[in-house]
Amino acid sequence: MRTRGSGVLLHITSLPSRFGIGDLGPGAYNFIRFLKDSGQRYWQILPIHPTEYEYDNSPYHALSAFAGNPLLISPEVMVSDGFIDPKDLEPVPVFTTGSVDFSRVIAYKEEVFARAFERFKGSENRSEFEKFCNKNAKWLDDYTLFQALRKKFSPLRWGDWPSDLKLRSPEALDRIRAEEADSVLREKFLQYLFSLQWSAFRTKCREAGILLIGDIPIYVDYDSADVWVYPRFFKLDESLKPEVIAGVPPDYFSETGQIWDSPVYEWDEIQSTGFSWWIQRIEHLASLVDYIRIDHFRGLIGFWEIPAGSETAVTGRWVPAPGYDLLNTLAKRSAYLPIIAEDLGIITPDVREVMREFSLPGMKVLIFAFGAGIAGSPYIPHNIPRDCVVYTGTHDNAPISGWFRAEASEEERRNLSAYLGHELRAEEVTWMLIRLAMMSVGNTVIIPMQDLLNLGNESRMNTPGSKTGNWLWRVKEEQIPDTLSGYLHDMTALYSRL
Repeated sequence: MRTRGSGVLLHITSLPSRFGIGDLGPGAYNFIRFLKDSGQRYWQILPIHPTEYEYDNSPYHALSAFAGNPLLISPEVMVSDGFIDPKDLEPVPVFTTGSVDFSRVIAYKEEVFARAFERFKGSENRSEFEKFCNKNAKWLDDYTLFQALRKKFSPLRWGDWPSDLKLRSPEALDRIRAEEADSVLREKFLQYLFSLQWSAFRTKCREAGILLIGDIPIYVDYDSADVWVYPRFFKLDESLKPEVIAGVPPDYFSETGQIWDSPVYEWDEIQSTGFSWWIQRIEHLASLVDYIRIDHFRGLIGFWEIPAGSETAVTGRWVPAPGYDLLNTLAKRSAYLPIIAEDLGIITPDVREVMREFSLPGMKVLIFAFGAGIAGSPYIPHNIPRDCVVYTGTHDNAPISGWFRAEASEEERRNLSAYLGHELRAEEVTWMLIRLAMMSVGNTVIIPMQDLLNLGNESRMNTPGSKTGNWLWRVKEEQIPDTLSGYLHDMTALYSRL
């Protein structure tokens, strides 16, 4: 990211598909072609791990820090790879095209996966599958057993399972592996399918010159394989329930802060292992993408710890974390850290110092720039440094059009017009901000797909602090005009980002 370039933010679930959710099939390959034709270098996605219906299928509440989300598996690619017949996809429900109906998508894909698994069990040649299982055994064995147990004891979380399984008694684990062998095999099969499809997708990206920017949530969910397997790495009480939980204090997004319901790390225990779990986590994702955005990066230096059961995040406190030592350990393993630091919110000097020490680019979001103190804002184009990633907005913000029409204050609208030198019509604001981002000195520019399409708040991906109605938006094929790639290519060339 040390040369000028630009790209698009679009999560895979938001791609067009006839199966109710974006996946690693034709919609992904069509979008790769769009990026190439538009002169783009980067495709930024959100976390790709298995999600929970209980948490609104948020990619930031995952069941594993390593496994892939089976909902991203393409039924069409399963057909072309020979895992299922075309007739086994029928009947395909009529899905809503502009949003994800997760309950119907999950029900349909479960049926397709069941048919494919029955066929797979009857196959004789499993050598590639066995290679995959052996290569990934360190996380795969525990994750697939965890999934089998979640289904067996649903709706209980692992902290309420029978004590011998909750405490991972070796005898109990051996017994349950034998009892749930078919369920475990099915989960391994789904991870194998994901791996095959991801590998093919990644190859297509590389052939087109598209670099993938992945995303690591700073925390993992309590009801995840990682906390079950490594409870000593988290601040849990004697019954292995969270003592304290993660979140952030009051900020731009919320007057009472945010509670994330994830356990916080017991960093002394993690550090005593040489940060082995964190290193494995980062290196695993680095094998799947080209760059890694660490969400809530400041949590590696100091984190907001909230007593479990609190109604708001106001009762929390800041606790230091050994992020410098973690990054230093990573740096000794690799000369270059392909990391983007999500440094939005309350950022203290020690966080900035760590970013400088390891040459980690931060994020500059233009819609934050036009409030009070505009001249000195770190997000205003004339203050943006070269080594950063410039965004018009992120998945946590309203699209530019929606922001300007419904959320921007009169002061922000006035400042934006003054900065550009003329009164703005609402319909032109989005592309003016895209142009500001592109012409900035920032090496990298990422534009959300919603902004490229000049969409409003109906296309918002997430509203921080809200627990329902998020992660649903999907782009419709007919929303992408034929002229968009040429127009974007010309702008990209004009500002020397090809």
